[in-house]
Amino acid sequence: MSLIVFPAIDLKGGQVVRLAEGDMDRATVYGDDPAAQAMLFADAGAQHIHVVDLDGAFAGESVNGVAVEAIVEQFPGHVQLGGGIRDAAAVERWFNLGVSRLVIGTAALKNPQFVKDMARAWPGGIVVAVDARDGMVATQGWADVSDVSVVDMARRFEDAGVAALLFTDVGRDGLLKGCNIEATVDLARQVDIPVIASGGVAGISDIRLLALHARDGVEGVITGRAIYDGRLDLATALALAAKDD
Repeated sequence: MSLIVFPAIDLKGGQVVRLAEGDMDRATVYGDDPAAQAMLFADAGAQHIHVVDLDGAFAGESVNGVAVEAIVEQFPGHVQLGGGIRDAAAVERWFNLGVSRLVIGTAALKNPQFVKDMARAWPGGIVVAVDARDGMVATQGWADVSDVSVVDMARRFEDAGVAALLFTDVGRDGLLKGCNIEATVDLARQVDIPVIASGGVAGISDIRLLALHARDGVEGVITGRAIYDGRLDLATALALAAKDD
């Protein structure tokens, strides 16, 4: 089994940014043309990208919709989108516009039935974001920490038909500390849903280690800052991840 590498495009005020630990006040701007960035990823061989409307995650509704639409229109592969998707109308709108998968986080904790309904309505299209601080689920754009454990949250959706769990260690996100591989693999082994790793990818070694656990249920990995800072060559990462060990 091979690993999917999702290069990330995080949107804030229409610009491509990366945050440190999910802090909107600690944003580094990497470009002002998100669609062009998506095409650079396509040119490197990416067939999947992960897009986050950061403003939307805090607002609870789409804020960078124009930029997302431009990405979907130009990127030839699959677009996975998260950020502020909290009602059925938003879900339907994005799928109709051509998004392949939608990531639901805050609503998954607060209204799990909504996620289950959407997973049934859009088979293979819903990803549940399980964002964690010290093993507990973080919500509202990571601003709040709940009293629900990551594994307990994930298990709520085991029979719901969700496509994957997106597991982010918030304490590592955007800091290049290295992905929390142990926690990611542990989660993948405890649930029957494929897990996508996110947060802290520092270089090719993270890709190599995660690829070794594809058979444990680790479906993919999201990486942003390491690519933008030149610490990870996307084409090399894609080639390594595609190997079927």
